Amino acid sequence: MKLRTLLMGAVAATAFAPMAMAEERGRDGEVKIIYWQAPSILNPYLSGGTKDIESASLVLEPLARYNETGALVAWLAEDVPTVANGGVSADLTSITWKLKQGLVWSDGSPVTSADVAFTAEYCMHPEGGCASASFFDGVSSVEAVDDLTIKVTFDAPKPNPYGPLVGGQSPIIQAAQFADCLGAKAPECTEANFNPIGTGPFTVTEFRPNDVISYAANENYREEGKPAFASVTFKGGGDAVAAGRAVLETGEFDYAWNLQLAPDVIAKMEEGGKGMAIAGFGPLVERLEMNLTNPSPDLPPETRATVAEPHPFLSDERVRRALSMAIDRALLTEVGYGKAGSPTCDLVPAPAIYASGNEECLTQDIDGAKALLDEAGWTDSDGDGVRDKDGVKLAILYQTSTNAVRQDFQALIKDWWGQIGVETELRNLDASVFFGGDPGSPDTFQKFYADVEMYANTFSGTDPQQYLAAYRCGGEPKPDSQWQGENINRFCDPAYDALIDELAQTGDIDKRAELAKKMNAMLTSESMTIVPLVNRARVSAHANSLGGVKLNVWDSELWNIADWHRAE
Repeated sequence: MKLRTLLMGAVAATAFAPMAMAEERGRDGEVKIIYWQAPSILNPYLSGGTKDIESASLVLEPLARYNETGALVAWLAEDVPTVANGGVSADLTSITWKLKQGLVWSDGSPVTSADVAFTAEYCMHPEGGCASASFFDGVSSVEAVDDLTIKVTFDAPKPNPYGPLVGGQSPIIQAAQFADCLGAKAPECTEANFNPIGTGPFTVTEFRPNDVISYAANENYREEGKPAFASVTFKGGGDAVAAGRAVLETGEFDYAWNLQLAPDVIAKMEEGGKGMAIAGFGPLVERLEMNLTNPSPDLPPETRATVAEPHPFLSDERVRRALSMAIDRALLTEVGYGKAGSPTCDLVPAPAIYASGNEECLTQDIDGAKALLDEAGWTDSDGDGVRDKDGVKLAILYQTSTNAVRQDFQALIKDWWGQIGVETELRNLDASVFFGGDPGSPDTFQKFYADVEMYANTFSGTDPQQYLAAYRCGGEPKPDSQWQGENINRFCDPAYDALIDELAQTGDIDKRAELAKKMNAMLTSESMTIVPLVNRARVSAHANSLGGVKLNVWDSELWNIADWHRAE
């Protein structure tokens, strides 16, 4: 089957059942949400952190997004353009969106195609450091044809044109509010970044970074009687244990995100009777990123952790491979996730058509790792238990966010690496800082002032094109992009870039899968610049009294909060 065939009409339609009588907006009072990783900004274009993207999704919305089945559905657009309905050009070089009639921002002003075109300009600005830049890969122009029509033109045929302005990571922002925030000025626009004007079901009434967000129902929201809740209290910080207890045991909160806890801990909490855990598998992978640049604090800030300074030992593929070989992924999965996890060697383990199924990394090989380091000339020349070569020791700073499961992983991996002669210093950082986008902080995962870091992320929808495009040469965070960028480990291979371009222009679904698998292998099994560990289910929890929740592993978990209500 060709992807072009899919474009002929296989996109999900949105249907609404008529209501006999609309209920009153805000009728159910307050809903309380807890994310133990606290949001630090409400502009997803300036942060790759899930906590920031999802907290912003209550306010900012895209043209289309993915529902709980992974199907693409119209959101601010009237429908999803396809070749069949004339929205996608026959030569696949453009896609034309139509906004719904009568859309207004929460301040009452009309939403127009000028806002959509401005959003693209904002993210595509070369000095803006947009965290969602890969969504606009291959875009040559975004044109406001008339007040409700937007035409996106690509520089080559684009069989999968649903990247720009689609999904929770690429929403529409108001041109009037962000007009003076282009390029290098983007991080300076605190008011806009903390209090965006949006089209979503809620508006921000107070934002305390790394702490609490208060929202109120958007009185200009387009659906009558929605949202059912008059206000949202969005608490950030703490840890996954406290978040789980707050919903499952004490009933203090209604929804807890990302219960990254051992399965027996969650089961025990559920005995409290206040709520239930919900889970779903998608392409969420806990992995190690190997820094290919030198993070030494002895370097000047303009070259530290940039491509100007190669890493003193992780530039050696054999060292990266040995580090991977020493890891027992099955034990990590058992300790951290149980049935809510699966050991993986793939960066893209789902959907199944894109998963390579490589199992080479699943067998721990301590002796093989030692032999590989010996072969590469890394030996313990001074008898201190740490391998060295040419005066450089295999001493690693390994960082991640503060979380019980992640600290268990760190401890196990440190021990395994010690067995092969690698010294490891562990660092864990508050998640709100680690996953924040503050260009002045030395502790963000984007800045990567460490040798190895561990986290998980995923992608919107069921096609990994933009996710894999993140590793294009030049997409790395750096000083002149305000340390924003998606290419976290600073990988660069022209052959990989050529595959990005080929994937973007390939329509045959089987060929797309073949290319994606090849790209996955280049990042993982062939180079070990990314070391996958566990394919994690998303596990969250909601109160028994909270209705309307549909766990979505393909978009923001809060994607349908307008439909949430207090259950009987």
